[in-house]
Amino acid sequence: MLDTANLPTKFAPAERAPAAVVEQQSQYFAEYPLLQQVLDAVPDIFLIVNAQRQIVFANQTLLNFMRLNPEVFVNGLRPGEVLRCVHAREEEGGCGTSEFCRECGAVKAMLAGLSGEKSVQECRIMQEDGSALDLEVYATPLVVDGERFSIFAVKDISAQKRRQALERIFFHDILNTVSIISGFAEILRDATPVEIDEIKGSFYQLCRRLTDEIRAQKTLTAAENNELTVRPVRLESLALLRDIKAAYDNHDLAQGRCIEISPAARQVVFFSDTALIQRVLINMVKNALEATPEGGTVTLSCHDDDEGVAFTVHNPAFIPRKVQLQVFQRSFSTKGSDRGLGTYSMKLLTERYLHGTVSFTTSPAKGTTFIAHYPVALLQTG
Repeated sequence: MLDTANLPTKFAPAERAPAAVVEQQSQYFAEYPLLQQVLDAVPDIFLIVNAQRQIVFANQTLLNFMRLNPEVFVNGLRPGEVLRCVHAREEEGGCGTSEFCRECGAVKAMLAGLSGEKSVQECRIMQEDGSALDLEVYATPLVVDGERFSIFAVKDISAQKRRQALERIFFHDILNTVSIISGFAEILRDATPVEIDEIKGSFYQLCRRLTDEIRAQKTLTAAENNELTVRPVRLESLALLRDIKAAYDNHDLAQGRCIEISPAARQVVFFSDTALIQRVLINMVKNALEATPEGGTVTLSCHDDDEGVAFTVHNPAFIPRKVQLQVFQRSFSTKGSDRGLGTYSMKLLTERYLHGTVSFTTSPAKGTTFIAHYPVALLQTG
C-alpha cells in the first residue's frame, strides 16, 4: 500500500486516510438518508471532506455537474480530482500538493475549514480538456465523534464571470472605440478634403479595431461551446507576423513602444486555421504590449522545430511567481477585475482546436517570452 504520509508536497499535506477509514467516515453520514435526500435537492455542489481533504459525502449535484454515472464512487478522492483539475495529478500526492495549488481558493478554503474557521473563496480551475471553471467555495468546520471534517459547498459562477467580462468589453472597451469613431464622424461632416485625408487612416484603423474586438468575443464564445470549425489552409509564418505587426504598429497599446520582427525569424510553411492562429498571435502581442514599459520593444519571431512551427513573442517585463501560477486561468488578470480572457483564450484555441501548445518563460534578466507550437499539418475538424 502506498505510504502517502511520506509523499512530498509543495503546499497542502499529501497524506490520505486508508480506504477503511474513509468508508467508516462515510457511514457517519450514510446513516441519515434524509440528509442525502435534502442535499440532493440543493442546486449547488455539497461535499463533506475529512482531515485529509478526501470526500466522504457528496450530493447528486456533483455527479450531475461532472456528468458522472450514479455508480461512480467519489468517496476517498479530493475535490480537484473529481473536478478534473489539470493540476490535480501533477504531483504524486494529488490535489492540493502542486505549486499551483498555493493559489487555489478551494484548497485554501478547505484548510481553513479544517482548522476551525469559516472561509469563502473564489476558485479558478483549468480542466484537463481545456475547459475552465469559475467557482465560489464555502468551507465550514464540522466535528463528528471528535473527528475533524469540513462542509464544502461549491457554487458555479462561470456564467456570472463570463457576463462580467463581456459587459466590460462591450460596455467599456467597445463603447470607448465607438465614441472615438463618433467623434471622427462629427468632424467628417464639415471637414475639408485636406482634413478628410488626414483622418481617414485613423478612422479606418478604428473601424478595424471595433470589428476585431467583436470577432474576438464571438470566437471565444464559440470555442467554449465547442462550436468552432477548423479549416486548415497553407500559411507562411513570416507573413502572419508581418500582418500582425502592421495592424498593431499604430494601435493605442503600441504608443511609445516598438514592435519588431527578429532578424533570426525563419519562414515556415504549414497548414492551420488562419483566423484562429491570428487570434492567438494577436493576444500574445496585445499582452506583451500591455506589459512593456514606455520605450520598450516587443519582439516577434518564428522558426521550425521538432514539433512543427514555433511562434514567440518577447517583452522585457518579468512575471512574478504568484502571477505565473495563474496566467492561463480564466478570469485571472493583473489588469483589473473582469479581465483575463487573453491568455486563457490563447491556450483554449491552441490546445483544443489547433492541436498545439502554449507556454512561457520569464526571468528578471531576460524578460518574458510566450511560445506557441503548432503541427506542420492540421486536419480539418468540426
